[in-house]
Amino acid sequence: MGRYQRSSEAIAALSKEQFDVTQRNGTELPGTGAYLHNKQQGIYVDVVSGEPLFASSDKFDSGCGWPSFTKPIAQQFMKERTDLSHGMRRVEVRSTYGDSHLGHVFEDGPPDRGGLRYCINSASLRFIPKSEMEAEGYTDYLDQVKG
Repeated sequence: MGRYQRSSEAIAALSKEQFDVTQRNGTELPGTGAYLHNKQQGIYVDVVSGEPLFASSDKFDSGCGWPSFTKPIAQQFMKERTDLSHGMRRVEVRSTYGDSHLGHVFEDGPPDRGGLRYCINSASLRFIPKSEMEAEGYTDYLDQVKG
């Protein structure tokens, strides 16, 4: 886990939208995210630190306008905190080592898959196809990607 870290180089390489979302708690416009309709097999990692966050097998179409997942790959890469912004009470999710704002978790996900919906900004993620996971050092998570 020591390989996952926040670096000034990684932050400097972010696009304007990635910076706004991950560093300023922004939100991409609904329906615009690069990974909203991605159906490829693989994993999604933090765009800043590379922490493994979600597997494609846990992604589902919630109709909310952002990529949605039923659970994280491993809880140690995700932290939660109360978000009282915009006159709402929500649970924000952030990457542990990168401290990137990812999105929010809600209790309206598929009941047969745990009931949670992690509503995540594509701009906070980098997708690694299953065929590239080993080369990029994510072999430990291949078992979470079906197919």
